[in-house]
Amino acid sequence: QVQLVESGGGLVQPGGSLRLLCAVSGSFFSNNVGWYRQPPGSQREWVATIGRGGTTYYSDSVKGRFTISRDNARNTVYLQMNNLKPEDTAVYYCKIMSTDYWGQGTQVTVSS
Repeated sequence: QVQLVESGGGLVQPGGSLRLLCAVSGSFFSNNVGWYRQPPGSQREWVATIGRGGTTYYSDSVKGRFTISRDNARNTVYLQMNNLKPEDTAVYYCKIMSTDYWGQGTQVTVSS
């Protein structure tokens, strides 16, 4: 079965950085893989996507601050988050694009 496991979330001060990891098992890692987030009191929103060949896409809210990458040998997708803002506080999920396969989510809290 396909399994996605996120890690790397935590509490960070504004302006700080975190790196999230999504480990993917199964046969879907060649698909595009994306990151989504759900802020408190808000709907889940798309953050970034990366294709197997390295093409990347970002939402306007994170462009220039976040970087999505992947290590195909490790079946792992990363989200490097820099210059974090309180509005980045959310549960972050990875997803195999064009499917309903989601990870369990990891909490990111940006607060003083």
